[in-house]
Amino acid sequence: MTPVRVLIVDDQALLRTSLATVLGADPRIDVVGEAGDGFEALEILRSHRVDVALMDIRMPGLDGIQATRRIARLWPSTRVLILTTFDADDLVMGALRAGASGFLTKDARPEALVGALCDVANGTSVLAPQVVSAVIEHARRRPTPDLDVLASLSPREVQVLDLLAAGCSNAEIGERLHLAYDTVKTHVRAVLTKLGLRDRVHAVIFAYEHGLVPHPRG
Repeated sequence: MTPVRVLIVDDQALLRTSLATVLGADPRIDVVGEAGDGFEALEILRSHRVDVALMDIRMPGLDGIQATRRIARLWPSTRVLILTTFDADDLVMGALRAGASGFLTKDARPEALVGALCDVANGTSVLAPQVVSAVIEHARRRPTPDLDVLASLSPREVQVLDLLAAGCSNAEIGERLHLAYDTVKTHVRAVLTKLGLRDRVHAVIFAYEHGLVPHPRG
């Protein structure tokens, strides 16, 4: 297995060093660089191949949200996993809209962080439970469904989007809709392409933001 090439971006030098030590001890991870802000991260990306940027949000200079937006545009193959102490929904939504593929808080255990980095590098989105709650809370502010955004989707693709928003895997979508696994993958890819979405987590956010998912009772 080829190690995941990781760039650590955080303005706290001690935390960067600690993360590099912990992650570097795992054979699944190759820490290729450290940066104290978004500008330094962009410089490193110009000369190093990076699979995942492990990104803080609040930093001087170029912050994590702005840096994530530039990385998504300039190096689309590099994924961004946000690691922060902050879980306010405005920060969560800003980072995810910018193109982040995952969001963990800094109290995550080392094994969970390594697993998240591997998942994100393989194209799977990762959201901490606190972040899911923040997304749902954000969605409560948009009570009116905007069905016009679904005009480009076929009826089957709308069903797939509904199940993506419910957190279903491809296998679960196939089971519910009685579709072959490869057919589900084709539909998921079509949904993401037609709606201009980066990955599955952004499909979930899209559905919540446009009022397409029933709000949980509580």
